[in-house]
Amino acid sequence: MVTTPVTSITFEEYLTYDHGNDFHYELVDGKLELMNPPTIQHFLIVDFLDTALKAEIKRCNSTWLCFRESGVRTGRNKSRLTDLCVVTLEQARELLNASAVFESPPLLIVEVVSPESVYRHKRSEYAALEVPEYWIVDPIEAKISVLLLEDGFYEETIFTATKQIGSRTFPELAITVDQVFTAGNLSQGS
Repeated sequence: MVTTPVTSITFEEYLTYDHGNDFHYELVDGKLELMNPPTIQHFLIVDFLDTALKAEIKRCNSTWLCFRESGVRTGRNKSRLTDLCVVTLEQARELLNASAVFESPPLLIVEVVSPESVYRHKRSEYAALEVPEYWIVDPIEAKISVLLLEDGFYEETIFTATKQIGSRTFPELAITVDQVFTAGNLSQGS
């Protein structure tokens, strides 16, 4: 059994806290919350999207960067771990020699759903932080929700099957929902 070593921690303490293990934690209202290790399907989907977004960044000759498992500060004593986030070069430079927890809103956050996910909370936290685009990739329901920030609230568009994912951040990105979920299915020979 793994126990979280502290009961209350500030955001500043979270940035330098050594919990003495290889587990990942989010900071929620001053408490460390253990993140369960992802499934192989989760890893494969994140890898596919990471590769696709990095290729699109390179194709557009953009100065953006795409990171896996970076943090995003969403409140006074809150920090979430993203599956993927796209940030500007300037945002990355600010954290070059610091913990990779962004305090300014990333351009895009991508999360892959797992059974224990708490996306309702993340959705409102990311909207409050003013993250302009947030994807919820749901292999359980075989859909990808793209949330675009409009007047402080997310407008949601759901993409399924052979639909190409529509992105404000990457308007020319040409991948379908089926491609994303096929990447996470080893029996399909991907």
